[in-house]
Amino acid sequence: MAKPRHKILTTERQFKAAASALARQCEIMSLILKRTGIPPARRFPADFSGLSKIIVGQQLSAQSAAAIWGRVSNAFDPFEPSAFLASNDADLKALGLSNGKIRSLRALSQAVVNDELDFSALNTLDDAAIIEKLTSIHGIGPWTADIYILFALARQDAFASGDLALQLAAQHHFKLKTRPTAQQLERIAERWRPSRAVAAHLLWADYSFARGALREKAEKKRVIKSRKTLK
Repeated sequence: MAKPRHKILTTERQFKAAASALARQCEIMSLILKRTGIPPARRFPADFSGLSKIIVGQQLSAQSAAAIWGRVSNAFDPFEPSAFLASNDADLKALGLSNGKIRSLRALSQAVVNDELDFSALNTLDDAAIIEKLTSIHGIGPWTADIYILFALARQDAFASGDLALQLAAQHHFKLKTRPTAQQLERIAERWRPSRAVAAHLLWADYSFARGALREKAEKKRVIKSRKTLK
């Protein structure tokens, strides 16, 4: 049996092994792993519905994205391109989709219906070819393509250098004066090959941990201030 062209991480055991190796390889990753532990895996279907879910989540919080996707996926059963194209904008807006998201999902649906995008063929391509193919569709940028490779295809060395949270986490850990650009983060991430996807998951987990700690600290200050006011 031929080996897959791209290494993938599909089990918790594989992810743990890769994270442990990465921690030995990089001091920053070792620090994060000790702080956050192994982050939960995020997997999307490697098909039309998975990519649509990523598009819906663009520039939204995880909570908002999950809520809107829940309404969208419930409205279409099964969630198929032809059904989406047959729907009207008013109904789609009522589900929480913006005009931009509707245009993007229609463009994706049309590409699939017109046989311009075949997921079974797409998923065998190299990362660069997948990004080129997906970004040729209206409303799909490099970030969306990178997230598809990360979460739908689970490739071990995938990375999303244009992700804001990853950039902010890298700025913090590398003590940079400004947030790195996508190009700068791409160069930084070279140190994490061949497990850049693991590094991304750990950086996301650490970013979430840091935000939670800041919220907790702010809440404690608010409580202390309230008590002082009451006195």
